[in-house]
Amino acid sequence: MICYNCGATLTHNDFCTNCGADVARYKKIVSTANLLYNEGLEKAKVRDLSGAIESLRQCLKLDKTNVDARNLLGLTYFEIGEYVLALNEWVISKNLRPSKNIADDYISLLQDNPNKLDVYSQAVKKYNQALSYCYQGSLDLAVIQLKKVLSLNPKYVQAHQLLALLYINDEQWEDAKKELIKAQKIDVGNTITLRYLSETRNILDMDDDGSLPYKGLDPKSKRSSGEGLKGKKGRETVDVYPSPSVRTSSKTSSTIINVALGILIGIAVSYLLILPARISAAREGVDESLKAAGEQLDAKTAQISSLEQDLKSSQNQIDKLKEELEVYIGENGAMTAMDSLLSAVNSYLDDPEDMQAVAGYLDQIDEETLEGTSESFVTVYRLLLSKIGADVSASYYESGMHSYQAEMYEDAIKDLTKAYSYDNSNGDALYNLGNAYRKSGDIVNAIDTYNKVIEEFPDTEMATRSQQYVNELNVD
Repeated sequence: MICYNCGATLTHNDFCTNCGADVARYKKIVSTANLLYNEGLEKAKVRDLSGAIESLRQCLKLDKTNVDARNLLGLTYFEIGEYVLALNEWVISKNLRPSKNIADDYISLLQDNPNKLDVYSQAVKKYNQALSYCYQGSLDLAVIQLKKVLSLNPKYVQAHQLLALLYINDEQWEDAKKELIKAQKIDVGNTITLRYLSETRNILDMDDDGSLPYKGLDPKSKRSSGEGLKGKKGRETVDVYPSPSVRTSSKTSSTIINVALGILIGIAVSYLLILPARISAAREGVDESLKAAGEQLDAKTAQISSLEQDLKSSQNQIDKLKEELEVYIGENGAMTAMDSLLSAVNSYLDDPEDMQAVAGYLDQIDEETLEGTSESFVTVYRLLLSKIGADVSASYYESGMHSYQAEMYEDAIKDLTKAYSYDNSNGDALYNLGNAYRKSGDIVNAIDTYNKVIEEFPDTEMATRSQQYVNELNVD
């Protein structure tokens, strides 16, 4: 453990033996943070990812510079499908420890495969679209979107949970149980998954017990072989139906007439009763087919509309990602600024006397770029600037005054501006910068610079002369 004040190695004492700072509470905070990190590591080993995330977050609240905790938190986010959060933690870790950091490998794993990164982005976009469908009440479309999300990113725990919730809403208990079991395999300790799974299992257990009205046993039908066709009377068997020998015979002509009349009556009945019924049934079948085809057409139309919206959203997402990537790797991006700062630090460590070389690297860092970097980056930049600022400012001031005396006012303005930017206490640089603007004919910048001299260096001879020049220029 090192001292937070001077960076020296701490001993068992409650104070730093190098600078004398009180480190008792600091030791306790760091020890608690390490304990939470170990707790998160143990939970992650048994796939209690929710518990691991909570422990690691608490660890980083106590010690935000714990690189190991940030890397592990990124891996945990990666395992539950939250790739954006994972990448965020790894980028912060890399800023805290630029070299010999395994976060470089994790970031390269995503950035070196643009197709995979695009797939992850599509999954997040489709999940947000599914949420929008849920708010609009289009639950069927939400289910379709969530299935697409899980086909792109099977580890997305939130997508599994939302899909299971939609299944529960539709009383599809078995499908809900399958999704929740998949989510539990990814994160065994997620309380939302466990709560949904408990409710689903309770419903399914009730069905198995037969407590629901649509569960039960179907009675078996008993078949009789010949019973009812014959009856018994005493010891003799009596047929219910009369024997053919009992029937009276009829004449041949009467039989033919009766058969013919039966055929005619049958044909008439067929035309009058059976045929219209069949025609009606056929019409109903055609209507049902047309209705089903219409429903399929509506579903296809909705799907096409959804795909068109997805395509438009995908293009917008791609444009947004390109803009974000330009912020990081562009000419004035954060990655370029980081490389320049690392080069400046290396140059300073190799030769602290070579101020111009260090300044050359720092000149490549735009002040506006600092707003998009981390706090640690800005701290290192300001610290290095304070180490070389005064000497570099004096060097630029000397070259600027040489150009000013040679009436090379553009070069003088450039060097005097840098001299003041490296050392804001260099009032001579600011005053002569105003003179250079005035000599070059840039009245507006000259007045602004003189007013800045009056504001930042009051009650000085430079301020008095600056006020005189301002009055003269305003009159002109």
